[in-house]
Amino acid sequence: MSLNSRLLGLAFAAADALIEVDAKAQITFALGAGPAAGQASANWIGRALIELLAPSSRPAVLDAIRALSAGARSEPLEILADCGDGRVRRAVFRAFILPDQAPAVSCALIYEGAPFAPVAEAASPDRSDAEGFMALARHGLSGKTGAALQRLAMAFIEVQGLSTANDAASERLAARLGARLKLASHDGVSAGRLTHNRYALVKEADDGRDLEAEVREAGLAEGLTLTSSSSEMAVGSDALCALRAMRFAIEGCLKDNSAQPGLSFADSLSRTLKDADRFRGIVRDKEFALFYQPIVDLKTRAVHHFEALARFGGGAGAGPASAIRMAEELALIESFDLAVAEKIVHRLRQPGSGLLKIAINVSGASLASDAYVAALLRMTASEPDNRRRLIVEVTETAALADIAAANRRLGALRDAGIKVCIDDFGAGAAAFDYLRGLSVDAVKIDGAFVRGIDGDARTRTLIGHLVELCGSLSMTTIAEMIETEDAAQAVQDLGVNYGQGWLFGRAEAEPVTLAPVAQRARRQGVIDAWG
Repeated sequence: MSLNSRLLGLAFAAADALIEVDAKAQITFALGAGPAAGQASANWIGRALIELLAPSSRPAVLDAIRALSAGARSEPLEILADCGDGRVRRAVFRAFILPDQAPAVSCALIYEGAPFAPVAEAASPDRSDAEGFMALARHGLSGKTGAALQRLAMAFIEVQGLSTANDAASERLAARLGARLKLASHDGVSAGRLTHNRYALVKEADDGRDLEAEVREAGLAEGLTLTSSSSEMAVGSDALCALRAMRFAIEGCLKDNSAQPGLSFADSLSRTLKDADRFRGIVRDKEFALFYQPIVDLKTRAVHHFEALARFGGGAGAGPASAIRMAEELALIESFDLAVAEKIVHRLRQPGSGLLKIAINVSGASLASDAYVAALLRMTASEPDNRRRLIVEVTETAALADIAAANRRLGALRDAGIKVCIDDFGAGAAAFDYLRGLSVDAVKIDGAFVRGIDGDARTRTLIGHLVELCGSLSMTTIAEMIETEDAAQAVQDLGVNYGQGWLFGRAEAEPVTLAPVAQRARRQGVIDAWG
């Protein structure tokens, strides 16, 4: 098969990596990127496909390949790719057979988010197997909609008495209990162990089976007396949202476990779903405030533009970090990013706002499709001159899954006159991937670097090289979290163009063009044009 055909296959799959496997699921060809930065997919040739996957994802992937017929393509599977360094990365897996390549199978991987380290089994007896259960749950829910989903429920079981078992008996008991609960699930497989003593399954909502009795009988078979408590929650018609909410709730519950060992997964999930509904209402009714923090030219100290910062019901200090993280996990962030943009576009139209230039944040998750960019261009179409007063800051709270596609979308904004900035450069693992793959106008240096610049020669060297690199790419630089005059002078001496931080002004309900700078202020109350 020609390389051109394979490239067409890669484009057809819209994937980050394309892999071909033989009848034994051995990799015979690989093209594209690995799940971690710097990985060469060519090194996968000759390896078994399952070596690229986390153990919890292997059965579903192999089943998808075995079920494939010539000319067919599998449904997308949400999996975990093994980065090979102890980390994993969420990805979407598809398998298909190109007409001139049968019987070999082509497999496409689309990465989502940044690599992360799962909780190690050796480090904690309460290791989460939530990802494995959710992969099974997605498999069990696939193809079900409407009334079929309304008949399903998530059941959560907390088991007491497992700690009395010795290691060998504990392993046998876990296997026996897991098998019993799988049989109780609606499809015979959608059950899993979440932590040492907590299990979950997807079941028929009207199934009257006594799950606590199942736990007791599994214990008696190993000579142990187990007790348990169980609770249920309907899946509802939005199964994907329910699964995302469950993952978010489980992660939060595990983090809280040391302080609140009695917290149940059902309670945590219920709280997450309520928070999600509340967030939807806040976005729908635009019940959040925007505060404006100045960004100044470091040479003149004139206000250059403002960053719009969202605040939820508590003034300038009520930052939305936890709500934003939840919104990204539950796929609610795009509507919020657009609501912020709508407020800013309206603000730019108000009398007396003709000199204002404002930066708005957009999550990487909102750039996963064309919808955000198309909506922003529509809302500014009647007054295209206002586009030159906008800058979009791409945050890495949710990493871009497809940088090339995101660059195309950001290019449409830049073509329309809207500036684009990489936010918090250096804070995340994908920072240099962004710098390499995104054509942007500016780079904002993460405040963690700036705060340590006074006494850290290595930090100064890093920032200096970054400024030089950005200059060679025709990008301006912004340093955030500048709180002292010494820090301001240090970044200015390194060639940074603009600064943001308490030294120049805190976020205010209205843009304040008089930057409160002491001795070194040369001009105040002036708003420069974009460079």
